[in-house]
This record gives sequence, C-alpha cells and structure tokens, in this order.
Amino acid sequence: QVQLVESGGGLVQAGGSLRLSCAASGRTVSTYSMGWFRQAPGKEREFVAAISRSGISTYYTDSVKGRFTISRDNAKNTVYLQMNSLKPEDTAVYYCAASASYSGSFNRNAYGYWGQGTQVSVSS
Repeated sequence: QVQLVESGGGLVQAGGSLRLSCAASGRTVSTYSMGWFRQAPGKEREFVAAISRSGISTYYTDSVKGRFTISRDNAKNTVYLQMNSLKPEDTAVYYCAASASYSGSFNRNAYGYWGQGTQVSVSS
C-alpha cells in the first residue's frame, strides 16, 4: 500500500501560480502511475492530469492544457502539479491518487489510493 499527502495549496490571485506536491510513503511511488483530480463545491471530482510510471507519458484535461504540468521525482517519492495562469474556475480541492496501471488513467475508478486533498482558491 501507499499513503499520499498533498501540500502546496493556498489562496492566489488570478494569473498566479502554485505548485502542488504529493509525497508518498509506504510502497515506492515508482510502482504506480499517478493522477491529480479536483473537486469544486457542489460538483463531482474530475480528472486534471496523469503521469505514467516512467514519467514519459502525461495526460491533461483540456481546460488545463498549456497551463498545468504534472511531473514526478521517483527518487524523492513525490509527484508535482505546477499550475500557472490560474483562473477562478480552478478553485477546488485537489487530490493526488495512485493507480496500479502503467500509463495512467482519466478514470478515477482506476485509482486505488487517494490523499486527503489540498485546497486551491483563486480570486478574481
């Protein structure tokens, strides 16, 4: 099993940047593909980005392409989400998740392990 802890959330003005981190403990994160999801108040949890075990392949939802970058440092057992040009509609709780699949998935049901989430708030 793997335990995931997110950090780096906060309040930022529109156009600003944040970098989220997801620190893993227990089993090494290199054995999992990783994803970031977010959930805004009153909405379902949605896919944001995913990265394969090797880090070679990355995937993004259309609304964040060109603004967000997912990366991983397997030596540090950590996954990151760099968020630039933030918009008020990016406001949500952001969750890190681990999947046993090799390449990563858009489907939240593919992820068996989740962190507790970190709040990101973007003011206009």
